[in-house]
Amino acid sequence: MEHAIDMDATFSIDAWSAFAAGLESHADWHAWARAPWLPTGEAMPALAEMAPMQRRRVERLGRAALQVAWRCQHDDDRDLPLVFASRHGDLDRTHRMLAELARDEPLSPTQFGLSTHNAIAAQYSIARLLQGNYLAVSAVRATPEAAVTEALGLLADGAPAVLVVVYDDAVPGDYDVFLDEPDALHAWAWRIVAPRDGLPRISLRAGEPAGSGVLPHSLDVLRFFLAGDASLPGVEGGGWSRHG
Repeated sequence: MEHAIDMDATFSIDAWSAFAAGLESHADWHAWARAPWLPTGEAMPALAEMAPMQRRRVERLGRAALQVAWRCQHDDDRDLPLVFASRHGDLDRTHRMLAELARDEPLSPTQFGLSTHNAIAAQYSIARLLQGNYLAVSAVRATPEAAVTEALGLLADGAPAVLVVVYDDAVPGDYDVFLDEPDALHAWAWRIVAPRDGLPRISLRAGEPAGSGVLPHSLDVLRFFLAGDASLPGVEGGGWSRHG
């Protein structure tokens, strides 16, 4: 996004969940938001809600994304539209397949199917026997903005709520030279609803995100929400604002 879009949409968040190494409970995340640091480590959520035979097909990034989604979507939300959003997707799995191609080894059709950008969302939908609409989006550093924009469109189309799941992992070392922001395993989910009394109102004006230099932008968006900041400015008028 090179220029801000003429859009200023407002919404509320009535449930949230997040996971990163060393950060899992709401108390952990609120403390982190007051003094943020880049999560590191190899921790994975248990994802005990998922059947073991299905869980074994989901690697670290998928487990993080599915865990926060599961915690945010209750059984009576079965028709809730879903927006899964990741800048890189399951890049570790893709990187391994590229290495296999470089060695002239055959690719596993199963591994290829699980590497596609919508595969994590599909595994979630299958595991929970969901039949509602789901989308998978990616928009470089503006991926959280793209996800919420999709959610706002679904709300405007009549959905009572939309579950947004944002997730990414540290990229394989071969790609370090291309990084334009810090990276770390993290996932968060927001249950987005129309503006509601008793809940803070968040406004999004789309535009190019401004990097913090400390966190990946998607974690900076979560930090803004949890810390209660008045705004998270982007460039050329873009960014996030809180009202109330």
